Amino acid sequence: MIIDKETCIGCQLCQPYCPMGCISYRENEGKCAIDLDECVECGICQRPKVCPTGALQQQELDEMRNLRRTFSNPLVPHKTTSVPGRGTEEMKTNDVTGRFKRGHAGVAVELGRPGTGTRFRDVEKVAMAVAPIGVTFEPQNPVTALMVDTATGKMQDGILDEKVLSAIVEFDVTIEKLAVALTAIKQVAPELDTVFSLDLASRMSADNTVPTAEIARQVGFEPSLNGKTNVGLGRPLAKEV
Repeated sequence: MIIDKETCIGCQLCQPYCPMGCISYRENEGKCAIDLDECVECGICQRPKVCPTGALQQQELDEMRNLRRTFSNPLVPHKTTSVPGRGTEEMKTNDVTGRFKRGHAGVAVELGRPGTGTRFRDVEKVAMAVAPIGVTFEPQNPVTALMVDTATGKMQDGILDEKVLSAIVEFDVTIEKLAVALTAIKQVAPELDTVFSLDLASRMSADNTVPTAEIARQVGFEPSLNGKTNVGLGRPLAKEV
């Protein structure tokens, strides 16, 4: 997104709408401007139409800025998944999809949030930390499509400095290896220049306990009290394994 200097009147009405805080007022010019290195092309500043002169304009986007847009604008679908926003079906719908079988856990590391965002350099750090454990990266996640080698988690060099609102590293791992995977995430966390949340999904054990919860506690992650439990009403019985 850019601000046309000819039509901007410096009213600053657009500033509160930027989730990255990258719109600044330049007193020497009496105009507002956008820091394009920090702008994630989410379009949030333009959609409310608060600019009285229409100075906020969507410039022509190259490949890298389009990449920012697809990971940051919830109205734009990813070309690899045709899904907008996060670009992958939620893990919590496992009672319908059956993606995570018994004895396995689904793990998602959601990097970035409004106010901080994330660069793919940090996304790569997480992916490369867990890849050696033998995880299976979710093929329907757009982050996986950006990897040049899913065996190592290495991502395309040209995108590493690109900034987006958020991105999710999502993978399947056996319950036996879950503690190792979570430990790897905990160890790489201090190297990340952003925030992240950790999502865990699994089938309940035969004794009605949640296996991922206790493993997470052992590693040092305390599960949130607002975790979700799906009773499985959407699960086709023919797919029960």
